[in-house]
Amino acid sequence: MPLSQQTKDVACRLLTMSAAWNGTLTHVATDEPVVALTFDDGPHPEVTPRLLEILRRHDAHATFFMVGKAAQNHPELVEEVAEAGHAIGNHSWDHPSLPLLRPRAVRAQIRWCREALGGHDCGLFRPPYGDQTPATQWAAVRQGYRVVAWSAVADDWLDHPAEVLLAKLRPALRPGAIVLLHDALYTTVDRRYNDRGATLEAVEQLLSETRQKLSFITVPELLARGRARKQHWYRRGDLEWQRRLL
Repeated sequence: MPLSQQTKDVACRLLTMSAAWNGTLTHVATDEPVVALTFDDGPHPEVTPRLLEILRRHDAHATFFMVGKAAQNHPELVEEVAEAGHAIGNHSWDHPSLPLLRPRAVRAQIRWCREALGGHDCGLFRPPYGDQTPATQWAAVRQGYRVVAWSAVADDWLDHPAEVLLAKLRPALRPGAIVLLHDALYTTVDRRYNDRGATLEAVEQLLSETRQKLSFITVPELLARGRARKQHWYRRGDLEWQRRLL
């Protein structure tokens, strides 16, 4: 027998309510003109310093979700990012799709990255590719992390020009937004996508054109400015696609 509309409405409300305590952070409800830029997959020895200089010139702060193996290879960049006032989050040890791993391996990915970040880990975790199941989310929560997704995305893991990235971001730049970008690509299906020039250009232009309208702060700072908004964020990894990655 089909469910009545009233039953569907009740189920939808219950699902929404449950996300408040076991959901994944996507944005913050706030009236203040503040936005959180986040950068995944670094640190990168060439790109990350260039990005830090752009952020410095515009008095902007961001959150860097770092891959543990890259952080271990470039500890000086981890220090530089932290000293510049940015937040650093956990993005796994070597960027696998966590739902494709055994539970013990998922826990190790999170733990090893935490160890590589040392005292600079701010207690935020972002699953690689945004792939997550309730089990992998719980693995992060049990290790003391708050899981963070995003509300604005530019698809900058492809080779779009800066103007295309900006066209995707501008409509989503509202107070409390969490923006996903990349200062590196730890894995990719095509090496030409590794060029971060368009992302750097887009960040420069975005900060310039919003100078009088928005302030860019870290995710921890954003959480202090409003109410966390969460949703049930579950995406299973694609094994065939993973096999194509470089």
